[in-house]
Amino acid sequence: HPAHYNKNSMETIDLIKQSMDKDEFHGYLKGNIIKYISRHKHKDPSEPQKDLLKAKWYLEKLVLTMREDDV
Repeated sequence: HPAHYNKNSMETIDLIKQSMDKDEFHGYLKGNIIKYISRHKHKDPSEPQKDLLKAKWYLEKLVLTMREDDV
């Protein structure tokens, strides 16, 4: 939860979620997973794990969101 994502009354990811329906938000999360995995060797070759960890964060968010949707 970097500080620059919390300048509004809620975290940016939550604002994005509120602006979309369930399927759109799932697609947004999947797109970010693909983005970070596909560029992990290229953006910062000395630290490819940075983008892999971002992909992991989005994957965990997708799983959590899908679980919440099933409730």
